[in-house]
Amino acid sequence: MTNRLATATSPYLLQHAENPVDWWEWGPQAQAVAQELDRPILLSVGYAACHWCHVMAHESFEDAGTAAFMNDHFINVKVDREERPDVDAVYMRATQAMTGQGGWPMTCVLTPDGRPFFAGTYFPPEPRQGMPAFTQVLQGLADAWENRREEVLQVGGDVLEHLREPMDARGGALTSQALDDAAAALVDQHDDEAGGFGASPKFPPSMVLEFLLRQHARTGAARTLEVVRSTTDAMARGGTYDQLAGGFARYSVDRFWRVPHFEKMLYDNAQLLRVYLHLLRVEAGVGDASGAPGPAGRVARETADFLLAELRTPEGGFASALDADSDGHEGTFYVWNPNQLMKVLGAKDGAWATRLLGVTGPGTFERGFSTLQLREDPDDVERWADVRERLLRERSTRTRPARDDKVVAAWNGLAVTALAEASVLFDEPRYAEAAITAAALLADLHGVDEGPFVRTSRDGVAGATAAVLEDHGCVAEAFVAVLGITGDPVWLRRAEALLDRVLDHFVDPEGGFFDTADDAEQLVVRPQDASDNAHPSGTSAVAHAFLAAAAVTGEQRYREGAESAIASAAEIGRQVPRFAGWTLAAAEAVLAGPEEIAVVGPDRDAMHRAALLRGTPGAVVVASASGSDEVPLLAGREAVDGLATAFVCRDFVCALPVTDPDALAAAES
Repeated sequence: MTNRLATATSPYLLQHAENPVDWWEWGPQAQAVAQELDRPILLSVGYAACHWCHVMAHESFEDAGTAAFMNDHFINVKVDREERPDVDAVYMRATQAMTGQGGWPMTCVLTPDGRPFFAGTYFPPEPRQGMPAFTQVLQGLADAWENRREEVLQVGGDVLEHLREPMDARGGALTSQALDDAAAALVDQHDDEAGGFGASPKFPPSMVLEFLLRQHARTGAARTLEVVRSTTDAMARGGTYDQLAGGFARYSVDRFWRVPHFEKMLYDNAQLLRVYLHLLRVEAGVGDASGAPGPAGRVARETADFLLAELRTPEGGFASALDADSDGHEGTFYVWNPNQLMKVLGAKDGAWATRLLGVTGPGTFERGFSTLQLREDPDDVERWADVRERLLRERSTRTRPARDDKVVAAWNGLAVTALAEASVLFDEPRYAEAAITAAALLADLHGVDEGPFVRTSRDGVAGATAAVLEDHGCVAEAFVAVLGITGDPVWLRRAEALLDRVLDHFVDPEGGFFDTADDAEQLVVRPQDASDNAHPSGTSAVAHAFLAAAAVTGEQRYREGAESAIASAAEIGRQVPRFAGWTLAAAEAVLAGPEEIAVVGPDRDAMHRAALLRGTPGAVVVASASGSDEVPLLAGREAVDGLATAFVCRDFVCALPVTDPDALAAAES
């Protein structure tokens, strides 16, 4: 037997299609039935790679008795937070206001018109560690709805009033002093022993690291770069990084990046690829970035290869995530014990690998298993390559974690931007092809060209959810990145179409931007949150996209859009910079100009690479065989003496053209 979720496109919803719970998808139909039957809505929000979502589903939603009570007393609605970030944002804010914390699975109970009067996260099937049983919670809520309705409605009204209070983070432009103060605050929070910021759990601070790299580029502050190197090295050497196949897990449960929560997210790996590429620029200096010392080049290559090998979909997009679990346990696919290593590698290589990878008898994880760590460089690189290949072959026989093959526009935009840059720095056509193909999927299947622009697709079928601000920003920036490696003006037209829609439908008259369009579904409140979390906020995403478009077109409306976005999040950057890394990075680009670099002429790969190696914050590089009146930055640009030629500009005022890649990389910005 299946429920209504059997027709959903979201893999997370499909995971619940055989639950005995009579689930509905979010929408007006569920609310209408709740009104008609006079029942509250039980809203359950999660995502496919969420470990505790799976646990609660198995314990409660697959239980016939629990499901029967839910079906008799509630209208039960299941939401994939990755598909509906607007719904998740509204009710996560309610959950945090009512409980002081948040997380997934998120469990909210609403009036039929959507006002939340109860919120929580995971509930066990039996009372545990101070938590009530889920059935106890359900019974109490059903009783309150039936017998204390006035009290329930009062709570819902009070919470709604709180949600309608604006989250005002406006604070004007971020000056160089404000950015230096933010960097100093972040440096003070750095864990000098273990890398990263704060205590456990530790999440990859991609956007913060990008800001610190840009602040270092402007100031030359050695301590800032030291913090970036410490954190990137610790992440790359620990168990949070897949030492065999590349790619980062969601976060580390411990301080030392030893044991991860094993799900692998597209947005993490796309952002981290870009961070390691930009650290590589610092380490490479002038010349071939692929030959740079240190782990940055290796990790960047392996992460890009992971994206192509593990997350690419048959249609050419990128899947959202790999699950943490297989064979009923978290991390089973990735962990090893000494006996397994000996069996695969033999006694001599097994003992060597055990020491190299930190695999112990008691185990560093659970059940006597260890994550693989590479705390020291191998003393024999060829031996390590052979060992790695044999372990990968053995691992491929294990049950693979499930893949959430939903294509999310914003996160694909992040991947496209990073791969486009990687294709130039590594002279790797595979990365360029993957970036262009994914961008074309967004333009076609996701409706950028014909509309409406939608957030998700799966198996070549577009979803029904309207794209949010984050999607517009990340995809528009990606289209400018594809323009940069192709010179094809169609990508500029597509980026402009998205950004003009932002200006027409997302602007807050008080400053900044809403996360949903004015013609999208109206929730109980219109979400607006400028803080960065695991991936860029819509506000910071459009700030970067506006700056990139302004650099290529010279259009003042885009520059003003970027400045409005940055100003609307400025106070977050001043007060809690760990939650404004991408906004702070955009502000560094504003101070830097950013640079606009046109590269034209034949045999331009080396010149294009040199332009990217300059490393000025937020620089936009467009390479083409010749000038183009359809791309303002390329207009009137022609090769000098038949050689690849670079024009370095700010506000479309350009220095003398350069025909020597080494001179371009070393020239003053």
